[in-house]
Amino acid sequence: MNKSLGLWQVRSDSNEMADLLCKQLKAIKYPSKTTTELSQLEQFASVYHSHSHWVMVATTGIAVRFLNGLIQDKKTDPAVVVLDEAARFATSMLGGHEAGANELAYRVANIVGATPVISTATEALKPLVLGIGCRKNISAESIEAAVFHTLGEISLDQVREIATIDLKSTEPGLLEFCQRQQIPLRILHTNTIAARRWVTESSSWVLQNIGLDGVCEPCALTACGRGKLIIPKTTLNGVAVAVVKDLDWRNW
Repeated sequence: MNKSLGLWQVRSDSNEMADLLCKQLKAIKYPSKTTTELSQLEQFASVYHSHSHWVMVATTGIAVRFLNGLIQDKKTDPAVVVLDEAARFATSMLGGHEAGANELAYRVANIVGATPVISTATEALKPLVLGIGCRKNISAESIEAAVFHTLGEISLDQVREIATIDLKSTEPGLLEFCQRQQIPLRILHTNTIAARRWVTESSSWVLQNIGLDGVCEPCALTACGRGKLIIPKTTLNGVAVAVVKDLDWRNW
């Protein structure tokens, strides 16, 4: 199997988004524009095992029809992420852990502003989301120290994702920390956070430098839509961390 990424675009209406994803992910876009007598399902089946990862711009129902009869073994099947044309949800549909679809779902979501949908049991049972804001060029060690300082006796194993704003999407220390701890990073657009002034106390420094009341608390609360702030903004050496707990169906 070629260790590359294919993007299957069912309808031409999503050209702009598909082209953006191909550019950012270095993906090969299908179906080919060359004339063929094969249906889209037949074309997809012919190239399905040519790539290790797939992004399908389609509804989940259409994706299921395309995958029908192709799935063989979770150890060898390609990873499949399904993104709807409105860029609302990037769903890890196939190969969440084994093939890397969970990680790919976050990458896709961060590019187009979608919500990553992860349903594997390991992630579903992790109730915490961390919101992190930090100064520029902060080290991974400083972020790690601030996270553990904030969590106290709470295990990092309970954290399913870290959320921050797009201004910090390429922050080396934050990326290194997330990679080191194997925790996905969720990127939220600055405008999204600006519309959600969910802070326990406004930060004059953040307001002056970024134009927001705060970063870590609204990021964590936005990323976890049914969550409750259990640890408000806690700062240490240029890093601010907030902790939100998911109030899942067992707490309704």
